[in-house]
Amino acid sequence: MQSIGIIGLGRMGSAIARRMQDQGHAVTTWTRSGKTVKGIPAADDIAALILKCDVLILSLLNDDAVANVLDACLDCDLAGKQIIDTSTVVPTILQDRIAQIQDKSATAVDAPISGGPELVAAGACGIFIGGDDAAAKQAEVTLSAISGRIFHIGPLGTGLVMKTINNSMLQCYFNGLDDMMPLAKRAGIPLETAIGILSGGPAGVPMIADRIPKIVGEDATVGFTISAVHKDNDVFQRVAQAYGLTSPMLARSGEQLKTALATGMGDDDPAALVAAAYHRG
Repeated sequence: MQSIGIIGLGRMGSAIARRMQDQGHAVTTWTRSGKTVKGIPAADDIAALILKCDVLILSLLNDDAVANVLDACLDCDLAGKQIIDTSTVVPTILQDRIAQIQDKSATAVDAPISGGPELVAAGACGIFIGGDDAAAKQAEVTLSAISGRIFHIGPLGTGLVMKTINNSMLQCYFNGLDDMMPLAKRAGIPLETAIGILSGGPAGVPMIADRIPKIVGEDATVGFTISAVHKDNDVFQRVAQAYGLTSPMLARSGEQLKTALATGMGDDDPAALVAAAYHRG
C-alpha cells in the first residue's frame, strides 16, 4: 500500500482521507488551518508531509489555495512524488507549474471528482484525470481506492474541463426544476409525486433520485453545500471563457445560486433548491 498525503480537509478532503485509510493506505494529513481528522495522523508542516508520503492529494477550496500549496511543494524535494489535484479550480494553476514539477523529478495530474463526500465514502464518485499517459496510469492506481469510475480524459487540464461539462449539465437540470416545480405546485401535484415520477423515468438523473429524501424533508444531512456549488459555477464559467466560449445556462445558474445564498441557504444541500422552487409556486 502507498503512503498518501492529503492536503486540505474540507468535506471532500476529509472523505478522501477516511476512504483511503479504510482501503488500507497509510494516510497523513496537513492543512493550512491546522484542522485534523480523528484517527488519522497529521504532519507538522508541508515539508514533513512530503518527506513522509509518496503521493500528495490536494483537495483545496480555490485557485489561490492551490497555487500557494503548489508553490510550497516546489520549495521541497519532490523527487519520485506524484501530485494529484482533485480541487475544482481553473486548469492553468497546475499547467503553469507542471514544468517545474517535472524538473524536480515528480509528476502531477488534475483529477477533479464528480460527486459529493457521500459518494467518495461509498467508492462511487466519478474521477476525471488530465495528464500524460504514464502519470495518469500511476494516478489511477492510487485513486482506485476511492472509485471504480476513473476516466483518463486527455492532457493536463482536461480532467477539469470534463468536470465542467459533466457538472454543468447537472446545474442545467436544476435550472429546469426551478422552472417546472412551481408548475407542479400550482397544479396541485405533491412534490414527492412530481420528483418521484421524474426520477423514475427517462427524464431523471441519479443525483436527484438519490436526494429525494432530502428534497421531501425526510433527511436533513448535507452532502454538498449550495455555497460550494456556487463556487464551482464561477470556476466552470471561467473554464468556458478560457476556451473563448460563454454559457448563458451557467450564467443563469449563477444568478439562481446567488439568490439562494442571499436568502441564507448557503450551508444547505442543493436538494433545498428543488423544494424551495416548488414552494415558491
